[in-house]
Amino acid sequence: MIRKFILAGAILAVAASLTGAAFAGANDYAFEPVATQVKQGEVTVSVRLVHKPTGKPVPDAVIVQTRIDMAPDGMATMASPIAPAPSPSPGIYAFKTDLNMAGRWLLSLSAKVQGEPETVIGKVIFRASR
Repeated sequence: MIRKFILAGAILAVAASLTGAAFAGANDYAFEPVATQVKQGEVTVSVRLVHKPTGKPVPDAVIVQTRIDMAPDGMATMASPIAPAPSPSPGIYAFKTDLNMAGRWLLSLSAKVQGEPETVIGKVIFRASR
């Protein structure tokens, strides 16, 4: 009887180690700015979605929500329209927007990653200058 429990525990441990990716969570991903400094006005801002444990970019994620505003400078109501732009390379997600005021802008994103049940949420700060 004890052998059965030990064998079952060993099988469970092996199965868990082989399917480690299945236990990954949304916290295993991060959005990073491609460049933090941009010019004021109509610009394209780009972010990289990275799988933190491997450091590799994540291609083919589906961006489900975006917002850009001046929350870092205390003006969260100062939002700007934002639209998807063509991606320059896999794992890079680009957006066209009008940063009509110099200062810090917060890009908030939500994405669905293939095989990941949770939504990945990220926030990236860009600085617009004249």
